[in-house]
Amino acid sequence: MGDDFKSRLDAVRARIERAARRAGRDPSSVTLVAVSKSVPVERLREAITNGCRVFGENRVQEALAKMEEVGGRAPAEIEWHLIGPLQTNKIKAAVGRFALLHAVDRLEVAERLDRAARERGITQEVLLEVNVAGEKTKHGFSPDEVVRVAEQMGALPGIRVLGLMAVPPAAGVPEEARLHFRRLRILAAEVQAQKIPHIMMRELSMGMSGDFEVAVEEGATLVRIGTALFGEREA
Repeated sequence: MGDDFKSRLDAVRARIERAARRAGRDPSSVTLVAVSKSVPVERLREAITNGCRVFGENRVQEALAKMEEVGGRAPAEIEWHLIGPLQTNKIKAAVGRFALLHAVDRLEVAERLDRAARERGITQEVLLEVNVAGEKTKHGFSPDEVVRVAEQMGALPGIRVLGLMAVPPAAGVPEEARLHFRRLRILAAEVQAQKIPHIMMRELSMGMSGDFEVAVEEGATLVRIGTALFGEREA
């Protein structure tokens, strides 16, 4: 990995910076989430050495195992995010172990998270996953129900909703995703306008290796980058 990873990381950061500046944004307002699903711990440590500080994992058990292996050898500011759907039977294991859960896609999951977090005396930060294109194969709330769901979640003291997350339909070219990213940004503004207690819309998790520059131009604050950093991996 070594210099090859560093060159990939530098290239991704430069592309984020250029996209932010094109949109008149401060590049520091965009956080790079290095998607480390299926990445062995040795490569993870190399990524940390090269300056990666936020890692996104899809599966709870894989992430927890990596946390244990990396342990005290990682800098204190390392953050772990769960970017995949959270199964109800993994909720207790996940609460308090991740700085942010990106993909809360059902009210039942939010309610169980709330109970588990209150039992531990903590507040778990989360994002609401939105199925922006209404795809039957995708998780997430429909855009039409997000405001209502946010109102319900505002009454759950064990969780704190920080924003929205989306995975748009696969596109042949990045520009095809722009409409979906823009829709998520507008939806977040609509939720924010309701001034729902305990609900913030400061984070937009959108954009992956193939389209993150468009996402940044449309307001992404968290971009989830795997392939552009680590190369192709097994599913």
